[in-house]
Amino acid sequence: LFVLLAAPAAMYAVGDTVHRHYRSTAEHEARTRDQRPAVLVHDAPRHPEPGSDEARETRYPVEVRFTGPDGAVRTGTTDVEPGLPADSTVLVWVDAAGEITGPPLTADEIRSRTMGWALLAFLGVVLAGLAAHGVTGLVLHRRNLAGWDAAWADTARRWTKAP
Repeated sequence: LFVLLAAPAAMYAVGDTVHRHYRSTAEHEARTRDQRPAVLVHDAPRHPEPGSDEARETRYPVEVRFTGPDGAVRTGTTDVEPGLPADSTVLVWVDAAGEITGPPLTADEIRSRTMGWALLAFLGVVLAGLAAHGVTGLVLHRRNLAGWDAAWADTARRWTKAP
């Protein structure tokens, strides 16, 4: 019964805490990051099969040049579509320190991470409950065997006495 009550409670508590954490993280990232244009320094590699579905989703790391928040020209590496020529412009996310970084967390990312942690909390409580049930069953089984052993030792003396 404890597991039936504790598992959903743990799921809710962990989910709520994690959701608030990731929402706060996303808000901080949105305040401290912005998109900036960057220019490719070198040609991006071409995909072996241009026009394929895989080529549309594949990205290659390429060195780019961009202006940081302090106005200084910087270079960094970002993933771009295959086959882009040098001097092409792409958008990159830059943090307050002027480093290329990923975009802020989206609502879908926050939701999926929250659900993942909530499910892990639920499973953790269920597995802990199953482990407690197993250990309790083992202890009770050993106790019963010890009791039967003691009862048999007492009964065996009466059955094995010579008349």
